[in-house]
Amino acid sequence: MKFIAEIDVMPLKALLDPQGKAVSSSMKNLGLAEITNVRIGKHISLDVEAENSEIAKAKVDTACKQLLSNQIMESYEFKIIG
Repeated sequence: MKFIAEIDVMPLKALLDPQGKAVSSSMKNLGLAEITNVRIGKHISLDVEAENSEIAKAKVDTACKQLLSNQIMESYEFKIIG
């Protein structure tokens, strides 16, 4: 079966997010001071061939841990569709 994985990788909350900080500062310049604490990460979408959703989840989790995220600095969440 074919599954789709939607993955979100974000910097850990305890760590400084320089991109997010720059965007937060720019919000004030745009008259959007109400928008604060911006955190910027990445979204990854991929197709997974697996016998069932549990196997697909295990494969995606392995990919996230070994390749798609830096677990020292980032956290990840994903959902499997299909």
